[in-house]
Amino acid sequence: MEREELIKKYNIDIDKLEKEQLKLAKELEIKDKIDFSLADKFGAIKNSFIQNKLLCCIIVCNKDYEIIDRAYSFGKIRFPYLAGFRAYRELPLMIEAFEKLNEKPDVILVPAQGIMHQRLGLASHFSLSVGTPVIGVANSIIDCKIKGEDILKKEKKVGKILVSKQGSNPMYISPGNLITIKTSEEICKNLINPPHKKPEPLHLAAKYTREVEKELG
Repeated sequence: MEREELIKKYNIDIDKLEKEQLKLAKELEIKDKIDFSLADKFGAIKNSFIQNKLLCCIIVCNKDYEIIDRAYSFGKIRFPYLAGFRAYRELPLMIEAFEKLNEKPDVILVPAQGIMHQRLGLASHFSLSVGTPVIGVANSIIDCKIKGEDILKKEKKVGKILVSKQGSNPMYISPGNLITIKTSEEICKNLINPPHKKPEPLHLAAKYTREVEKELG
């Protein structure tokens, strides 16, 4: 279905949502909320689509990559896929899964954009919703430039490129909220556990997602 048809079908006020994103973006704090050298609980999220439903899985692991808590939410999708508005589709179940955790992480990795989004990335929107530092680890960039290892948006640095394994595709790291670009990159680098390319919490979240998908049939 074309974008305009989806907007009409779901009665979506795009201008209103864009204004909301821009307003929320002003609340972002791109500074370290805590001393992340002391962080010992790392969270990660993986979202998966099963027909017309969304499965959101979240794990929390320690420094040894042992899972100390995990939870998931599964429910009907109530918002269509529209580029730039991913949060309105996925955020409700992400928040629901997070709230089921007994062990809250010091920082959460989300396979999405943070401040390099043109308005408000899913990683940023999620952090504002749950009050926890979030790092966006995306597979692609939109409307940004690359200069060396830096990601620039309107000539302002908004993230870093990370290639963890020779020959592998780059990851585009950007803070969501409550953490700096520098710390986001450092944490992602420190959480690489060869031979896995992505930070280990994301790998564990993907593995947990596959387990839940089997349970759900």
